Amino acid sequence: MSSALSKSNVQPGAVAAAQPRVAVIGAGHWGKNLVRNFGELGALAVVVDPDLETARNLADAHGGQSADFDAVLADPQIKGVAIAAPAPLHHRLARQALLAGKHVFVEKPVALTMADAEDLIATAEAAGLTLMVGHLLQYHPVFLRLKAMVDSGELGRVRYIYSNRLSLGKIRREEDVLWSFAPHDISMVLALAGEEPVRVRAAAACLLDDRIADSATVQLAFPSGCRGHIFVSWASPFKEQKLVVVGEDAMAVFDDTQPSWEDKLMLFRQPIVWRDGVPVTVKVEPERIEVAHGEPLKAECNHFLECIASGQRPRTDGAEGMRVLRVLTRASESIARDSGL
Repeated sequence: MSSALSKSNVQPGAVAAAQPRVAVIGAGHWGKNLVRNFGELGALAVVVDPDLETARNLADAHGGQSADFDAVLADPQIKGVAIAAPAPLHHRLARQALLAGKHVFVEKPVALTMADAEDLIATAEAAGLTLMVGHLLQYHPVFLRLKAMVDSGELGRVRYIYSNRLSLGKIRREEDVLWSFAPHDISMVLALAGEEPVRVRAAAACLLDDRIADSATVQLAFPSGCRGHIFVSWASPFKEQKLVVVGEDAMAVFDDTQPSWEDKLMLFRQPIVWRDGVPVTVKVEPERIEVAHGEPLKAECNHFLECIASGQRPRTDGAEGMRVLRVLTRASESIARDSGL
């Protein structure tokens, strides 16, 4: 990796002048997707990764260049950094970038402790900079349509939200399934509920490795009476990414594993009615809800660029990231308390 941006072979003008220039920190499993999307948006400036060859090849392929982190921090032309490094590095890298005057997009979780998250928020606020957290599914067109339905009251009062995120692998060794998978679902459930839970209970199982939980459940109770349930596992024989919202008037299902875009959001109107004081289920055909196509990650990356350019607050700002982190922390504490059962 070159130690200065000027050592790149990328020709001037490769990055569109109209877009803020962004450096991607981390070119691994997820970072390469950020590189591709910022490249397609004409905003990629630099790729930073300990694997020099990977950084160089990705940069060459997507219209950027490779450099080290210090060079990124020192370059006034780079307005933002997108951090896709391992979670234990999030706080340090994000803080350095903010202190260097860069807008920051950091993948989930925003940090590993509440104190570190609060520090990042305070640092960004003091500098007047964007701090955005990578809760990808908040930018999924289907989730946005579902949230609009909930907010408009189309489902009636929301009573129950549950989410399953299951697969067979990729098996992580640096973090458990709660911290790897559940932030996506916690972020969505909190957004739909519109409030923070008053109670959080969780349980986990170590099926493949005695040291790392690969299956976990989280139970949430909200002040309004709404309940939430999240089940995550990378030790499942099948893949499932399903979010269900149960309202008093209708139920909606966001199934992201459906191969057809038209089947990803289904609405079930009045599946339960009351007859003589007794609830009775009614078989109803689901309605397909029309949603415009769009790549969630590209929308998320573009939102970061818009926030840099306009100064608007990100949909998933530092405060939203901290709310998710608070639930993760409470869930981890619940698991630790009950680990002897």
